Amino acid sequence: MCSSSFSSSSHTIPAALAILLALLLHWSRAQLSPSFYDMTCPGLSDIVLDVVLQAQISDPRMPASLIRLHFHDCFVDGCDASVLLDNSDTIVSEKDAVPNANSARGFDVIDAIKSAVEETCLGVVSCADILALAAEAAVSLSGGPSWEVQLGRRDGTTANISGANNLPGPVDTLAVLLSKFAAVGLDDTDLVTLSGAHTFGRAQCKSFAARLYNYSGTERPDPSLDSAYLALLQDQCPDGEDGTSLNDLDPTTPDAFDGNYYFNLQNGQGLLLSDQEIYAGAGTAAIVDGYAGDESGFFESFAASMINMGNISPLAGSEGEVRLNCRQVNAS
Repeated sequence: MCSSSFSSSSHTIPAALAILLALLLHWSRAQLSPSFYDMTCPGLSDIVLDVVLQAQISDPRMPASLIRLHFHDCFVDGCDASVLLDNSDTIVSEKDAVPNANSARGFDVIDAIKSAVEETCLGVVSCADILALAAEAAVSLSGGPSWEVQLGRRDGTTANISGANNLPGPVDTLAVLLSKFAAVGLDDTDLVTLSGAHTFGRAQCKSFAARLYNYSGTERPDPSLDSAYLALLQDQCPDGEDGTSLNDLDPTTPDAFDGNYYFNLQNGQGLLLSDQEIYAGAGTAAIVDGYAGDESGFFESFAASMINMGNISPLAGSEGEVRLNCRQVNAS
């Protein structure tokens, strides 16, 4: 009996550790709160909204670019503003990764927000939280939903270019997309919902050219493309050109955040292969069909999925730092 009792006690130690670790993880995430800056920077949301609005007026593409920055940040080692770091003696910038190079934009807008925030709340607000707030402002100002952004993230002090090179991409199959989302704790619904951000913004021809001329090595177009849409895209992206011309992700309302993305998929007008792939699986296609008939339901789910994405491995408490310059770690 003593032996049995001893054995039972020894097995409770790792179990207790597991519970403690789970509690610590919950505690870390629990520090994210919409009210995190209520006392230290009460006008934060208004500052961010104003800068994003001015950026939108100057460049209607900018809201889509800002939400993409937040996405590209969170999918690489969590929402820690690593995507904003420039090259240095100790940093290999994620900006040079294939999905970001000559493509990711909006860094100057984040700098402008940071500068405006620092004038009022010196050394208080993280760049990671600014990215999250800018994404919400970008969506709401474009006609989409608003949500209470969870705040309290800290900024990372490292970058991960190899991770950035493995971001969900425009030529990924559905299986690959599901795997990449699952790897960061997001499910099928999050995949379909967050992909709805492609209801605004632009993409370069080279990101989908293979669909127009050499789908899966067949030297023929992707048969899932609507014929009229295919002709339009071939006209805009002639075979053999450099592929940098921009095309609307949503051909009907390219600068508005709405539910048209899902109608486009139903009609074979998903611009990127990764878009149309979402309509290729029975489970994900059912979600697409549901959103196509219920824009308000899509908006509600989008807000929830953005919060889910914003909770990917946040640094909190004493982890990381609050950068004074979003492009570089603080001096030691």
